[in-house]
Amino acid sequence: MARPIRVEFEDAVYHVMARGNERRAIFRDDGDRDVWLKTLSETVDRFGVRMHAYCLMPNHYHLLLETPHANLTQAAGWLQVTYTIRFNRRHRRSGHLFQGRFKAQLVDADAYAVSLVRYLHLNPVRPRRRSDRLPSERFPEFSRYPWSSHQDYAGLRRPPDWLSLDWLRYWGATVTHARRAYQQDIRRAFGQLVTSPWVNLRGGLVLGSEALWQKVLTAVGHKPGQEEIRWFTHHDTAQRRHQLDELIRHEPDRQLQLWMSVVLGGQRYAHAAREFGYHYGSTALRIVTRINQQAKGNQELSRRLQSLRETFATA
Repeated sequence: MARPIRVEFEDAVYHVMARGNERRAIFRDDGDRDVWLKTLSETVDRFGVRMHAYCLMPNHYHLLLETPHANLTQAAGWLQVTYTIRFNRRHRRSGHLFQGRFKAQLVDADAYAVSLVRYLHLNPVRPRRRSDRLPSERFPEFSRYPWSSHQDYAGLRRPPDWLSLDWLRYWGATVTHARRAYQQDIRRAFGQLVTSPWVNLRGGLVLGSEALWQKVLTAVGHKPGQEEIRWFTHHDTAQRRHQLDELIRHEPDRQLQLWMSVVLGGQRYAHAAREFGYHYGSTALRIVTRINQQAKGNQELSRRLQSLRETFATA
C-alpha cells in the first residue's frame, strides 16, 4: 500500500482520521470506546500532543490535534497500533483493524477551527446525502451523544485532563461567553445544510492559507521518495475534483449534481449512486442517460449542460 505524504513541523495542526478495515466496526461496544479514550489519553501524555477535539463513529474516528514536537507519525501510529492490540485482545481476534494508515490533513486553525469543530461534532447526526438538511428533530439525540468532545465544549460535563479546550477562544473571550456562543452556533446548524470545510482542501493535504500551502509545497519538494513524486503528479487532479465539488455545491438539482459527478468528474456509476443516496449503480446510469436524452429535445437543458462542461473545462 502506498505510504501517505506526511508533512511535519512544530506546532502543526492536523485533522486525523482512519476507518476500519473493509469499513468494519472499530468500536463494537462502549467498552471499546472507553479503551480508545484511555489510549488517546496515553498518547497525549507520551508524545506531548494537544488534543483539541474528537469524534468516535462505529467504523471510524476523527481527531483535531496539534504537535508541538513535530511527531504526528509517531503519535498517531502508536495510537492505532496500541488500540489494535487492545481491541484484538479484548475480542480474541488477530489481524489488521484499520484500513491502512491514518489520513492527516494540515489545518490553519485560525481560519478553520470553528467550522472543523462544528463539522466534526455533528458527525453522529449528519445526513449521508450532502444535499439534505440536518434534521431539527435529531438535536436531542445529538446533545446526548457522549463519544465526542461536544459536551466538553458545551460545558455539559467535566472535560478530561487530556483534552485541550483552548479553541473555545474562537467563540468568545471568556469561557462563559465562548460556551454560550458555541451552543448557539451548533443549534443554528439544525434545519440547515451543513457545508463541508473540505471543499477548500488543497491537494488533499492542506486546509488553510496560501502561506501554509506554500510551506507544504516546499516541504514535500525536499523529500526524494516516490510517493512525493506521485503526489506532485496527481495533486492537480485533486484540485480539479475540488473545482467540480464547488460546481456541484452550487447546483440545486440533485439529478444534475449526479450527472456532473459522472460526466464531468468521471465517477463510477456505483460510487455516484451511493454518494447521492441510491442503492444501485444502474439507477445512476438511468438518471444520466435520461438527462442526456432530454437535452436532445430541450434547448434550455442542452445549453445548461454545455455551460457546465465549459465552466469546468476552464476552471
